[in-house]
Amino acid sequence: MDRESMSFDVVIVGAGVAGLSAACRLMQYAAEQQRELSVCVLEKGAEVGAHILSGAAFDPSALNRLFPDWHQRGAPLHVAASQDEILYLRDSRRALRFPEALVPPSMLNRGSYLISAADLCRWLAEQAEALGVDIFPGFPAQQLMFGEQGQVTGVITGDMGLDRAGNEKAGFEPGIELHGRYTLFAEGSRGHLGKQLIERFDLAAGRDPQHYAIGLKELWQVPEENHQPGLVIHSAGWPLGRNTQGGSFLYHGAERQVMVGLIVDLAYDNPWLSPFDEFQRLKHHPTLAQHLAGGERLAFGARSITKGGLNSLPEMVFPGGLLIGCDAGTLDFSRIKGLHSAMGSAMDAAETVAEALTAGDAGGQRLTAFNERFRAGETYAELARQRNFGPAMHRFGMLGGGAWSWLDQKLGGRLPRLRDPQPDHQRLRPASDMPKIDYPHPDGVLSFDKPSSVYLSNTNHEENQPCHLRLENERVPIEVNLPRYAEPAQRYCPVSVYEIEEHSDGPVFRINFQNCIHCKTCDIKDPSQNIRWVPPEGGGGPGYPNM
Repeated sequence: MDRESMSFDVVIVGAGVAGLSAACRLMQYAAEQQRELSVCVLEKGAEVGAHILSGAAFDPSALNRLFPDWHQRGAPLHVAASQDEILYLRDSRRALRFPEALVPPSMLNRGSYLISAADLCRWLAEQAEALGVDIFPGFPAQQLMFGEQGQVTGVITGDMGLDRAGNEKAGFEPGIELHGRYTLFAEGSRGHLGKQLIERFDLAAGRDPQHYAIGLKELWQVPEENHQPGLVIHSAGWPLGRNTQGGSFLYHGAERQVMVGLIVDLAYDNPWLSPFDEFQRLKHHPTLAQHLAGGERLAFGARSITKGGLNSLPEMVFPGGLLIGCDAGTLDFSRIKGLHSAMGSAMDAAETVAEALTAGDAGGQRLTAFNERFRAGETYAELARQRNFGPAMHRFGMLGGGAWSWLDQKLGGRLPRLRDPQPDHQRLRPASDMPKIDYPHPDGVLSFDKPSSVYLSNTNHEENQPCHLRLENERVPIEVNLPRYAEPAQRYCPVSVYEIEEHSDGPVFRINFQNCIHCKTCDIKDPSQNIRWVPPEGGGGPGYPNM
């Protein structure tokens, strides 16, 4: 197929905080060296920020490094975290508040800001464009390109205008080849190209398997009398069972808005569990319900979280480019923070690439200088200090793991290294061995159903296009997953993409891809590893306002 092509010094895949920070730092470096540099950023969402979802209690340390004058530039950091409450929800009514002295230091949020990550990305995009970066929203990177020596030479964007069968419709436009001397992959958690690169270049050799959680979030507007700007509440315990790790957050941000969410570790073992329904009943706990009383739900979304930490961090360097941010897994899960560390890894990558190009590197090499720079920096040091947090939680449970982590942090991360060798998808036990969970019906006041939640995510996909949720074997859902696990895709998907329909000739597995909010949970948790997520036609997916 004949395709148009464009060439750049650096191609960046993903306009999240990592991709945009890398783009800004590249152009800053070029200006410092008084040389020209061409940089482009591809974004699969219809606009920058459309697919961005995070808590977010934001540590500004990396932003201080990137734009020390961010206050004057109008960065959207308006509400500082001023009060922490750490709770253990004993049951549906009772809660225990932990004294600050017993809370792992990483869980405290002094110095952080309660922000919209989507708004931060939109602001970073403005800074990048002012520096000369080309940003292309609505253009998902669909395929990798390789050179004669096996190095990455760029990406190909997705074809536009294919019908369900993959045939060309009127107005068909083939994808564009974007050639880069170096390519940085900043797709976020479980990036589909990052996943291919890790496998092709064996970047995870010797590491623990990567681990994930699903984060569900709602944005509420509450009455003035309920609003406490700067209040941060984190909880563990109810409604999650003993063998399910996770916890909630509730942040009081600007303009009477409250951000509330639940993070569910995808290492859970009960196939009857539904993260969405756990979130809905969580909001009925009195400690959270009082903050939402009289409010209005404005938005809903969900996203996977790459949480394996240092023990699961792959080699980030490969011939022709680097993995950065959550595409690699730089999030510090002990702090439930990844924006600052994604930005830190991105700036380290940008400086390494810029130095190589300035020195006359023709591109396509393995940028090993990155490893030394990254390991000497604060992002790596932070991950090293918290390397045992996730494994401790999986091995000892919430209370035991929390105690281990508290001691490890007090000792500066010097306790023995814990391993976490079992992938999340292997943790599910047969449905017949596990108790069914009877979830209450939503009341339409604090708890809601999936269709109304999909509506609030502003999700849209052109229906007459190829399904972007690919089955490796179409028989597996009915013949394997249904009898053994009661087909858990019906429950781990937060927006009813997957359904089992009963027909006269037997059950049928249906994929409602139009509902997909790109959380990637199916790609991670499917026990048969039979579902592969790829980007849909450009611009499809959620349209988050300020999540």
